Amino acid sequence: MKDYCIYLDEPALSWEHGTPIGNGSIGAMIYGGVRSERVQFSYERIWSGDKINTDNEHFREIIDETRKLLLAGDGPAADAYCARALKNSFHRIKSQETACELVLEFPETDINGYRRELFLNSGKACVSYKSGGAICKREYFASYPDKLVCIKLKSDKSAGLSFKAHIERYDKNDPKCGKLLNVQSIEANENSLTMNASTAYGGHEFKAVFRFVISGSALRICNNEVCVDNADSCCIYVSVAMKEENINEPEYDWDKLSARHEKDFRRLMERADITLGSTLYGIDKMPFSTRLNRLKNGAQDPGLLETYFQFGRYLLISSSRPGTLPANLQGVWNDYINAPWNSDYHTNINLQMNYWPSEVTNLSECEEPLNDYINAYLLKSGKRCAEVNYKCRGAVLHHLSDIYGFAAPADGLWGLWPLGGAWLCYHLWEHYLYGEDIAYLKEHSYEYIRECTRFFLDYMFKDEKGRLLSGPSTSPENTYYCNGKRASLCLSPSMDIEIISGLYNIFINAAKLLDTDHDMIQEAQTALSEMPHLRVGKHGQLMEWLEDYDEPEPGHRHISHLFGLYPGNCINSETPDLLKAAEKTLKRRLEHGGGHTGWSAAWLISLHARLRDREGVYNMIHKLLSASTHENLLDFHPPFQIDGNFGGTAGIAEMLIQSHEGYISLLPALPKQFPNGEFHGLKARTCAEVDCEWRNGHIRLIKIHGKPNTVYRLEAEGNIFDALTDVEGEYEISF
Repeated sequence: MKDYCIYLDEPALSWEHGTPIGNGSIGAMIYGGVRSERVQFSYERIWSGDKINTDNEHFREIIDETRKLLLAGDGPAADAYCARALKNSFHRIKSQETACELVLEFPETDINGYRRELFLNSGKACVSYKSGGAICKREYFASYPDKLVCIKLKSDKSAGLSFKAHIERYDKNDPKCGKLLNVQSIEANENSLTMNASTAYGGHEFKAVFRFVISGSALRICNNEVCVDNADSCCIYVSVAMKEENINEPEYDWDKLSARHEKDFRRLMERADITLGSTLYGIDKMPFSTRLNRLKNGAQDPGLLETYFQFGRYLLISSSRPGTLPANLQGVWNDYINAPWNSDYHTNINLQMNYWPSEVTNLSECEEPLNDYINAYLLKSGKRCAEVNYKCRGAVLHHLSDIYGFAAPADGLWGLWPLGGAWLCYHLWEHYLYGEDIAYLKEHSYEYIRECTRFFLDYMFKDEKGRLLSGPSTSPENTYYCNGKRASLCLSPSMDIEIISGLYNIFINAAKLLDTDHDMIQEAQTALSEMPHLRVGKHGQLMEWLEDYDEPEPGHRHISHLFGLYPGNCINSETPDLLKAAEKTLKRRLEHGGGHTGWSAAWLISLHARLRDREGVYNMIHKLLSASTHENLLDFHPPFQIDGNFGGTAGIAEMLIQSHEGYISLLPALPKQFPNGEFHGLKARTCAEVDCEWRNGHIRLIKIHGKPNTVYRLEAEGNIFDALTDVEGEYEISF
């Protein structure tokens, strides 16, 4: 694998422009300042609020009455009634909170030669510069094996390191709150500072411990501030935990910790790589701010796209590891007390998008936190919400959740969308398709799939035409015109049809594999046959709702009715009319300003890739990087939202390899801008790793690393053929 580095030639002016490191549960954002350095820390479990009682014995009555209004064709009346009847049932969850910041102050002078670097392969960051003739260097990494963030400060001049360090915790939206918000104490001893604090809401107590190991000098503690004079180096080891959790106490040996971290990180990062061409000599030496500006002005820089692809993988490894919580709206990085959208788990696309690259880019372990979260947090609360509120069996989840397992409608009418859990079932099933671990399917995935299926079998109802409908629901966050007014609530929007029909098929296939729930299989098959079909509208577009409504925002950021194209697969080469309608839908969205947020632009990359629209793929990659990407390569919505990074990485993979139609398609949507290149270690469904090389737009080499003595179906340049692996599971062909 090539060495990847994000290089910047100045410190971050704000948090969003910092350098992120993380070990799955702790995130740190490095500003890289010279005279004043800030490192902000987050911890996944520092979350305000608590479990909310969402029981509503009258909820089902309100749902039934809303259905009557929708069946009568009066969406605005349904909205008004539901908003009134459920005004106390659209709950507001609380936010994840920042932990604190470590502030380091240095007496630097005559500064030059500044570099801020993030080395993706090793998961390490570095800041270096010259000050007063000495070379000063700071190294940073977040260790998953040892549950620490590690910082090393040093100077090449003997006794050349002096600094002061203190801790701050404040609300960036409230300058009057002070710099030690909800901090109960800072305890100082001979080599450490310990901050004891609590969340602003709910009073959940946590602690952050900073251990200082000095070489060539000693430290002094003055008014809860660490002072170091004339040292050779200093290592700072940072732990963050809730009050009831134990702080990890490894051997504080920098070299051993560093080696253990790097081995662990490279093991994941170096599984997959892509090459999209040659970057002109000298461009790779430029800071990424310059390279992004060149790209915006039309210059080609394949190396920048390769780094962006790997940065998405880096972020997933850094924010989602076995035993941690899944990556949220900001991964594991949050400098707010009240974060944008609470830094929560938005389940109407954002949480799912975080995990689009996990399987295809060979990071299956990084998806395990999502699966564990589903089982440990969402299953029980989802069953409670289904039973008490909906009077249905099974489990349900709406458009967001938190670390308390919130499952009910939230925020407003747009929260009355009960498809979040059904969508998450796709990830449980995809984990099986890529790895074919039937024991994992049985023990970790099947129950949630079955319970979500059970809910919709109970929840759906027939209209006078005999159609099996869902609802009230929404087409996420979008509205339509009905009787001259805007409306949100509806019955069986296209996304519902796509997700629920896909869920039924997932359940049927999983139950058959496990030879169980035979009666329920028959129920699901019958339900499938009675659901409405997707239809083409008056503009040649895929209809978003059951009726061909006009919409107030034809360029809406969500394009939910194309779920069946990607990440679903019910719109494919075997449904040419729907494929054509999907293409028209994309065109209309973009003509009216669609794709204007980072995550929506990222989604459009994969949608174009499924359409095999090479030019569209490149245009959306260019738009994502030029309009929604900071110079540190973090996505902004705005503000910062990490799903754009993950969706962008998934989109680049989707242009190189697809496997959703029963065969492995190579370079299905490769833009002409990348005539020469290769990829290694990308994964396909049916448990295969694939390598591919191409020259002048034509494939030259294919390698498969899969199951022994197995036939894989391949598509290369429009030709479909069979590939038989040998006893070692290997297959290779040159053209």
